Parts: sequence; C-alpha cells; structure tokens
Amino acid sequence: MLERSEPVRLGSYLAGRWQEGAGEGSLVHDAATGRPVARLGTSGIDMQAALRYGREVGSPALRALRIHQRALMMKEIGLKLLELKEEFYELSYATGATRSDGWVDIEGGIGTLLSYASLGRRELPNGHVIPDGKPEILSKDGSFIGQHVFTAMQGVAIHINAFNFPVWGMLEKLAPTWLAGMPAIVKPASQTAYLTERVVRRILEMGVLPEGALQLICGSTGDLLDHVTCQDVVTFTGSAATARKLRRTPAIIENSVRFTAEADSLNASILAPDAVPGTEEFDLYIKEVHREMTAKAGQKCTAIRRAILPAEHLDAVIEGLGARIEKTTIGDPSDKETRMGPLASMDQLADVRAAVRTLSGEADIVIGDPETCPVEGGAFMAPCVLVCKDPLTASVPHEVEAFGPVCTLMPYESLEDAIAIANRGSGSLVASIFTNDAENARTLGLGIARLHGRVMLGNRASAKTSTGHGSPLPQLVHGGPGRAGGGEELGGVRSVFHFMQRTALQGTPDLITAIAGKWMPGAARNTDGPHPFRKSLAELEIGDTIVTGSRVVTLEDIEHFAKFTGDTFYAHMDEEAAKRNPFFDGRVAHGYLIVSFAAGLFVQPDEGPVLANYGVDNLRFMAPVYPGNALQVQLTAKQIVERESEDYGEVRWDCTVTRDGGEVVAQYDVLTMVAKTWPRA
Repeated sequence: MLERSEPVRLGSYLAGRWQEGAGEGSLVHDAATGRPVARLGTSGIDMQAALRYGREVGSPALRALRIHQRALMMKEIGLKLLELKEEFYELSYATGATRSDGWVDIEGGIGTLLSYASLGRRELPNGHVIPDGKPEILSKDGSFIGQHVFTAMQGVAIHINAFNFPVWGMLEKLAPTWLAGMPAIVKPASQTAYLTERVVRRILEMGVLPEGALQLICGSTGDLLDHVTCQDVVTFTGSAATARKLRRTPAIIENSVRFTAEADSLNASILAPDAVPGTEEFDLYIKEVHREMTAKAGQKCTAIRRAILPAEHLDAVIEGLGARIEKTTIGDPSDKETRMGPLASMDQLADVRAAVRTLSGEADIVIGDPETCPVEGGAFMAPCVLVCKDPLTASVPHEVEAFGPVCTLMPYESLEDAIAIANRGSGSLVASIFTNDAENARTLGLGIARLHGRVMLGNRASAKTSTGHGSPLPQLVHGGPGRAGGGEELGGVRSVFHFMQRTALQGTPDLITAIAGKWMPGAARNTDGPHPFRKSLAELEIGDTIVTGSRVVTLEDIEHFAKFTGDTFYAHMDEEAAKRNPFFDGRVAHGYLIVSFAAGLFVQPDEGPVLANYGVDNLRFMAPVYPGNALQVQLTAKQIVERESEDYGEVRWDCTVTRDGGEVVAQYDVLTMVAKTWPRA
C-alpha cells in the first residue's frame, strides 16, 4: 500500500516545466483504505501555451529524427522502465490493483512500447516518409504517376485516458504517436493520476526524449480543446457519454480535428451449443467469464458484461460461476493471497451499485449482493451475477454498463438468437465464442463480426496459448464500432498512421522518387560505374542499376531443372499437354528456373558489401518462357534502409526479367543485407 502521512501534490509537466495549479485542488484516495494519497489541480495553468510548446518545440525535434531513431528511443525508455517496475507496483496497489492486475497495466504497457519499437525497425523505412502501397501509372507512357505517402503531422496528440489502466493506457497510445513523429500531451483520469505522473517523471528523468515530446496534465484540461487545429489529434478512452460530449467540442468540429474514441461497451461471450457441461470448452467459458469479472475488479473496457449461453445450460453456468466466485479472495490488493481488490474509488463503487439497481429492473440477481461491502474501509464490492431471462426483448442489459465485477447471463434458444443478442450491444470492443465446432464458429463469428472490433475464439486447442477474451494486443486492432467509439487503437503499423497524414503525390517518376525516397517505375537509372553489388550503403544510391547480358533457355535446361528439383509438372515435360493448356503454346520453363537464371545474370560473385539475400517480395510471372528465348535482367536499387544500431542495412532491388529483349516475363523485389562500409571496419 502507498504509505504517506500527507497526500502528495501532483504536478503537471507543461511548456517545459513542472507546474502546480492554483488553490488546494481535489483529493484522490487510496481505493482500499480510503486514505488521501494525492492532491491535484490545474487552475490557472496556460493550456494554450502547452499546445504551442508541443507544436513549436516537440514536433520539430521528433520529426527531425528518422523513424528507426524514434524506435530505438522508445526501446531505451521501455527497458529503463522495466528496471523501475517495482516502484510502479507499489503505487499501483493504491489504485485497487492486485499484483496480477498491475502486471497487465505496468509490464503490459511497457511491453507494448517495446513491441512498437521493434515493429518500427522491422516494418517501416528508416526515413521521414513512408510510401503507402504501390505506385499508380497515370499515363500511357509512364511519365505521369501517383504514389501515396505518409508524413508526420505538425501538431500535438492529446491523449485523454481512463482510470483503470494508468500505465498501459498511456504507453499504448504514446508508442504509435512517437513512432509517427508526433509529440503528446497525456491527461490521465484523476483517480489514478499519481501512478501515471510517477511514470512520466521517470521517463523525463532519463533524458532520452526530445524536449516537448511528452507533456502531462494532472487535473482538468481547462480550455485545452478550444485551441486544437487540423494538425492535432485527440484520443479519448472512457465512457460513451463523455466521448459524445468531447466530439461536439466546437474546435474539433470546425477544424475537422481527428478524434478517436475507445468507449465502454457491453462486450459479450457466447457459449456455443456444442460446449456442453463436461467439455473443455464449457470449463474454459466459466473460467473466462469469472476472470473477466474479477480481474481489475471488472474495471476493464473489454470485460464480459453479457454472457450468452444455451438456455438448457443456465443452471450449470450459474453453479460453475458460483463455485469460482466463492473461492475468490477479496481484500488488500498488496496481499499476495488476494484475488480481487477494490474498485478505483468510492464514487466508482456508487456508480456500479446504481447501475446494478437499474439492471435489476429487467434482470434478477442470482449471485452476490452489490449493496454489501465484503471488506471495510475501501471501495470493495463482491462479484455480482444477474440473469436476464428474455434478452431478445429486454433493453436495459444491452444499454447500461456496470463498470465493475458484474455480469448478466443471457440464455438463447438458437444460434440466430445468440447472434441477435450479441449484436444488441450496438457495437463492442470484443466478443468471444467458446466452441470446438467449426460450423458453430463460422456461423457465430460471421454473424457478430460487423458489430465487434475483435472476436476471440476459444477452445481446447488454444487453451494454453490464448491471451483470453479481454487482452488487447499490439499487433491487433483495439477498438470497435458504434457504442464502442468507432476508433481503432493499436493494430500494428495501422495505429502509427492514425498520427500521420496520407498524401497522394502526382508527377513524374523522378520527382516522386525524390520525395518518397523510393525508386519509381520510369525514374532515371544510373548504369555508370561499378556493379551495384560492389557498392556499400555509403556509396549506393537509389536508381543504381545493372543491365545484364542475356542467357538463352534451352530444352535441356528445362529438363535438367525438372529432374534436379523433382518438379515434373506436365507443362514443363509434355509438349502436347502443354499445348492444351490455355496459357501456353508448348513446353515452358519453370518460374523458379527463370528466377534462378536471373540471379545468375545479375549477381556479382566476389566477396563484397552484399552480405546476404534474405528473400523476394511480390514475385509475379507475367509471360511464359519457351526453349530458345533469351532472358535479360534489369536490377535497380529501389529502397535503402539503414539500420541505426548495426553495421549493415537493407536494400530492396527492383528486378525485371525480359525475354528476347522485350516482353517482361517476371517482376519482383530482391531483398539483400548490405554493409554500410566496405571493407568493413
């Protein structure tokens, strides 16, 4: 527990310095003991100055860094935060989180930051521009083309976060924001702001971030949102009602400010008909519903609020949940024997109790008494299970969320009914389906996908490896339609693009190559000088090209390749059968024989700066090659990606193979590792 004789005064880090608001501010209490632990407020702080500082100081500094430099910066921060995690765990207990709850928040948040640091170096170019998709040829002669690119916006990302994940909620948004080259202002919920503030202090003390890349508001945002522009981004995590209010901010509407919301939702979990009592899937379902009710005391935006199950298994589900709830130890979150701590605050407890009373109008409580406090002194509440006997006609359980250890059971008679019940949530972050039957999975999964941001399928085969119903992952979209806010947080590279501008460039291949940092079809090629494979990264330039000599493909080559590899497909070995094929006029060369011969034509064999070939991308065979055709290759340096922390980088080569000096027969990208200097230091 957080031990202090006096509550600490939380500061806001804005415009390059720590500031405290005027007046006493408001108190924040320990969720388990009710003791005051922090005081915060922002009265009198100039919010417009904070935005200006982010735009004028933080934005240029971040945009000056290459993408991989930003990624390495994030990696360094993440690794140092891991060293400090025990300090954060101690503070986390005051939020009501047990050690396992804190692990999801603290180490889960740091892990997300590290995941994006790795993603940035693995999937994004090391520059300031990200080409998006393939070029579009806009004229017959190829002199006018189009290419989409992403560039960093020049505003500030304002992240307004919820109380339930004070660390993860901040870091999962900062990761794609920083990777995109955008500074951020973080506004944590007041109930748990002391933990966010501690993490921010430790990050700033590292001296890794450029000044202005991270600012913090502990308390009200004041008039901050009145000054946003089209270059800013606002994200919000919290209630759907607050999300609607923020969307209507005049400046957000008038300036078309990007606004994304991840709001509360009435997430569902469906027990399929095949998952009868006694099956592994039934047991997994009971375990998952119970876990989602009790982890973080049910204060998760992804928690299961509606458990949808076959009517004939209602009693078995009640019995199974009751047995698990009875064994759930509620108490001091710092006690390692505790399985569920308190809610985040007394106000939160009051809200949940009020929501249960509303739910009780159309559902019956079958487990737990929400009005009884199982532990004195804090915001404790026992898990509560209700049953809505007619979920197809009831409305309240599909509209009211009790953001705590509360779940409503909803029986169904058919798969169609189960789908209809799940979709009555009007948009959710996640749903789960427990089944070992592929047809049930298909029917239910496709039936609910349109109204759910994520669908988790649980069965015995994935029981040991599944991250479960409620765990957002950096690689996958976290968000949902309708009530869930319509936003998409996380999702790998997708989330980085939320903080960048997509622009369609139109012009000559040479000009677009200069802007995009990637060779475009039709752009100039440099065939002078040594073979490109003899050039290190320090010498190689985009557009460096080799045009090879030619090699005639013979029937003997085709037959040897077939026998050597075992690929004796009829189109290579049977003249008459090949002629009957609508694509060929007779026996043809293997596609991979063409690729192999191409490599033989363009490779420079001596030891040199090209260290390894690690693959090909986008391989397409455009036309057949017959015995007697002569192959020729044009190989061009297409994109150069330096690795910041290595002595080599990646080069993508455009490889075009033609036959008889004319028609293109194969097109693909060759990927190589190339030394930065040669001879290597």
